[in-house]
Amino acid sequence: MGTMAAIWKPNVTVAALVEREGRYLLVEEETDDGVRINQPAGHLDEGESLVEACVRETLEETAWSFRPTQLVGVYQWPRPAGDITYLRFAFAGELGGHDPARPLDAGIRRTLWLSPEELAACRESHRSPLVLRCVLDHREGRRFPLDLIRHCPAD
Repeated sequence: MGTMAAIWKPNVTVAALVEREGRYLLVEEETDDGVRINQPAGHLDEGESLVEACVRETLEETAWSFRPTQLVGVYQWPRPAGDITYLRFAFAGELGGHDPARPLDAGIRRTLWLSPEELAACRESHRSPLVLRCVLDHREGRRFPLDLIRHCPAD
């Protein structure tokens, strides 16, 4: 094996699949590619579990509290530009309270509640193909217990 200048690793992200009365909680966000639609989602921070990251990101991006109860799926997606591969852990769970006075994360323009049909109709504005894929998997009933994921913090 030759010497590598940098060690490749995927970007680990989490996403919340929050469904209420047939509609899903989504965010409209500013990206390098313009305004895009995504689940409440973001990167895993050092020292936190995947579940903790999902709770934090949902609150920061939507001002809704969220308690993950099941894993919907794990998704590996290399961006077409070839520069980044995302490894997304998508969670379903229970929606808690909303704090309308809480400011949303920088770059988040607003939250939306869209049906799967409405979401499918605006595919060109999705942050990635994972946005619709996760909703379809959720609708199909894909659920795995959270204990499938083992968080083993340092002693």
